[in-house]
Amino acid sequence: LINILNRFYPIQKGQISIDGTPITEYDLRSLRRQIGMVQQDVFLFSGSVHENITLHNEHISREQVIEAAKMLGAHEFIMQLPGNYDYQVMERGATLSLGQRQLISFIRALVYDPSILILDEATSSVDVETEQIIQHAVENLIAKRTSIIIAHRLSTIQHADNILVMDKGKVVESGNHVTLLEKDGAYKRLYELQFSQPAVP
Repeated sequence: LINILNRFYPIQKGQISIDGTPITEYDLRSLRRQIGMVQQDVFLFSGSVHENITLHNEHISREQVIEAAKMLGAHEFIMQLPGNYDYQVMERGATLSLGQRQLISFIRALVYDPSILILDEATSSVDVETEQIIQHAVENLIAKRTSIIIAHRLSTIQHADNILVMDKGKVVESGNHVTLLEKDGAYKRLYELQFSQPAVP
């Protein structure tokens, strides 16, 4: 579905619209500029933290990067690195923890300020040390923008306006956290399995 939204694949049946306009009517470059994506596997290259955030975009200033890092609660860990924002990241971020790599990808998404943000299992494998920071970062990252969160970890999506429960590629339930628990269906079973306790709406 996310690949279709980005028009990596053509729509075979049905329609996806943004602000009432079918995505097929958007200029492809314009459409993809509106969409930001953070995935579970973070791509980092050899270069400074700053360069990994801006992707060498000269229009993004150091001040913007620092402001975004502070908003997401990542500034402190970057300032503890040798060289701070000029710290040289190894290929694939080998010297950083998974949580630190994920925070850098969040800052990258924030400085580009997309209209639509997609988090694809972006918090599924974070280490315990940075889990709370990551959760805080997600809350700030999705604020005031349309956000699509793909997750198996239900704690990530409990406060979503609308939750789609998918099974074998099909939507089997939809609603917010409370209404889905009241339905006593697939979502409730997943909730009780993950939290090992009876679900109370």
